[in-house]
Amino acid sequence: MYQITDGWLESVIHVPSPNTDSRPKNCDISLLVIHNISLPPGIFGGSFVEDLFTNNLDLTVNPYFQNLKDLKVSCHLFIKRSGEITQFVSFNERAWHAGLSVFNGRSNCNDYSIGIELEGTDEDKYTDYQYNSLVSVTSTIMSMYPAITLDRIVGHSDISPGRKTDPGNLFDWIRYKRELNIMF
Repeated sequence: MYQITDGWLESVIHVPSPNTDSRPKNCDISLLVIHNISLPPGIFGGSFVEDLFTNNLDLTVNPYFQNLKDLKVSCHLFIKRSGEITQFVSFNERAWHAGLSVFNGRSNCNDYSIGIELEGTDEDKYTDYQYNSLVSVTSTIMSMYPAITLDRIVGHSDISPGRKTDPGNLFDWIRYKRELNIMF
């Protein structure tokens, strides 16, 4: 398990994103949202995701990047195919990952959630390295934020149905939650 100090995981890469703001006062962190991302779509590796989350994406590198012009997004954590974890936003702050979203009748999921991006697509299986890192970091998060229970871990598609499809049908929820359940 990892350690969390002042909202930051220890022993991971820290790349602070400007795309963050304060959570509402007295807000409980009670939801974990799993996403996927690759830039350009279907291409893994490189620094494009980090560049997007830090507003440094060179829009001239790939025609697809023109679709991202003026987009200001972030997540708390990004897990690469290798299992390497980068943290962009402190858990104490609001990351801009969920957009228009609702969970159990409560809107604005960014206010009370932690967002984890997996390097991937809806059409690609995730790696064992990613599952290992995801389970470990989720276990740490659940210990620090006990309102996040197994039934409060969802995909982006669950909180933004019809608008989002990630982490996709190839994300192995059964494996992930079974491995988490073993830890708790």
